[in-house]
Amino acid sequence: MNGISNSKRERRRKKRTNKKNNRRTTAEQAAALRWIGEWVSLASSSPPPPQPSTPSSVSDDFQVSVTRKQSLPERPAFELHSHSFYSDGYLSPSALVERAHRNGVRVLALTDHDTMAGIPEALQAAYKFGIRIIPGVEISAVFSPRRESASEEPVHILAYYGSCGPVGFEELDNCLSSIRDGRYTRAKTMLLKLRSLKMPLKWEHLVKIAGNGVAPGRLHVARAMVEAGHVENLKQAFSRYLFDGGPAYARGNEPHAEEVVKLICRTGGVAALAHPWALKSPIPIIRSLKAAGLHGIEVYRSDGKFAAFSDLADTYGLLKLGGSDYHGRGGHDESDLGSVNLPILTVYEFMKLARPIWCNAIRDILQSLADAPSNSKLERILKFGRLKYPKGEMSPSCCKDIADLCYSWLTDEEKQSIEFEAIRCKLSDIVIHNSNGFPNPVISR
Repeated sequence: MNGISNSKRERRRKKRTNKKNNRRTTAEQAAALRWIGEWVSLASSSPPPPQPSTPSSVSDDFQVSVTRKQSLPERPAFELHSHSFYSDGYLSPSALVERAHRNGVRVLALTDHDTMAGIPEALQAAYKFGIRIIPGVEISAVFSPRRESASEEPVHILAYYGSCGPVGFEELDNCLSSIRDGRYTRAKTMLLKLRSLKMPLKWEHLVKIAGNGVAPGRLHVARAMVEAGHVENLKQAFSRYLFDGGPAYARGNEPHAEEVVKLICRTGGVAALAHPWALKSPIPIIRSLKAAGLHGIEVYRSDGKFAAFSDLADTYGLLKLGGSDYHGRGGHDESDLGSVNLPILTVYEFMKLARPIWCNAIRDILQSLADAPSNSKLERILKFGRLKYPKGEMSPSCCKDIADLCYSWLTDEEKQSIEFEAIRCKLSDIVIHNSNGFPNPVISR
């Protein structure tokens, strides 16, 4: 009897504990949801209708106070992995943003392979639909435990940046340009290998598929193979010939993965390992990249298979992220934009880590512009922000407008910082004399 009574008491105790944990989790989710919703709507041209609840205050560590019996705003959908035709996607950035809007996405990261060229167009479209764009890129790299080419494994690293883009943009751009140049050499090598396999392809055909100025990738080669009748579909092209180490596979000019992670960290970005389930040896790669500064790892997928990589994320203290990796191929086996349902606390942890990084990047970029104004600095910032001027003319107070645009990513507490206010005042003193704007505005104090 005593054992039975103890067992019942233990079950009741666990039940009470679970109820307390559930209440605590609900409060955390509510706090996270309110703060994320407020951030999403800050720069929206068409914010969601006001909720009956009172706006919550935000503290320095992004915790939000919650009032009981307040109704929660609708959970904003985040899509953190997508591609346009600026790399190997099928849709333009505008069409991608429109599709994301139709699917209910409120925050979209455009993460084309080795280029950020699609970001300006995505920002233009996002303004129309009230979507916030996170400027991103998926960087091609290789991992080798001994830095030997024979043991190399392809790795993709996602980078997420703030409203002003990367700090030291030239360093990142040079890296991406080098990778893209290597893609042309790699594509030509692939075509030579396919020719030796009795599957000839014309270079002109491949370049036409890739698009004007786009470095050809494996997906473009696969599409050319399908159109030439060498394979039935893209899946067959990859599974038989183009897979890593396959008979038609070739290496490009990809840097080592650890160096890519360090570069992302240096330039004010959040670094995440893309699709780790595609890796042959994920554990040593994750361990090494974590030591280099990796922030997160893709865990969530639209098919719900994530348990093993969730455990790895816990082991190495990494953010658990995920996205559809949408390319717009239109096949039934492709995950659509917004199909990966990220838990609200996962999004909150991502933003909690990213915001200070982006905040520092915004400060450094604007401080550099304020200290030494130049056309090139203005142009770089405007790649990642949208200012409305009639007929493309630039306002004399453009630098102040840029500061206000970048500050739209900041909380009220951050905006009121003495440091940021000093930068904004300094930018307000900069005048652009040429009303026609770029390419040759005259900047002075």
